[in-house]
Amino acid sequence: MTETFHSEIEIAAPQATVFAFLTDPDKIIRWMGTRATVEPHPGGIYLLSMNETHSARGHFTEVIPVHRLAYSFGWEDHENVPPGSGLIEIDLVEKDGGTLVRFTHGGLPDEKERASHEKGWNHYLRRLAVAAAGGDPGPDTSPEA
Repeated sequence: MTETFHSEIEIAAPQATVFAFLTDPDKIIRWMGTRATVEPHPGGIYLLSMNETHSARGHFTEVIPVHRLAYSFGWEDHENVPPGSGLIEIDLVEKDGGTLVRFTHGGLPDEKERASHEKGWNHYLRRLAVAAAGGDPGPDTSPEA
């Protein structure tokens, strides 16, 4: 049986702005990673280098501009969570002039990986909230960075 992580965060920015921070490589690296290659259409690549040694890879399965993204996800050279083994689902809901981000990472192999990914995603979702709202999240201090 696989594990799933769910999270929600409110961001003081319109859906279109948050969507851009999830799909534009230059905006992505403002809050997560050092290099990004994304082709936000079904079948398009999702490739994110966190640093010189950790890279996540997958393919978009669903793209509904400003409302929803889904893509396979996994780590290159990672036996427990290989590329394509998980599924990221992100729903963007208009709320009080901003955006409610509903985030799900499914397909994690066990509780240890779920907890590890929960810690990482919570860190990066907070950085996304700052960046999308027009702030500077500062240097990334995550152990993965």
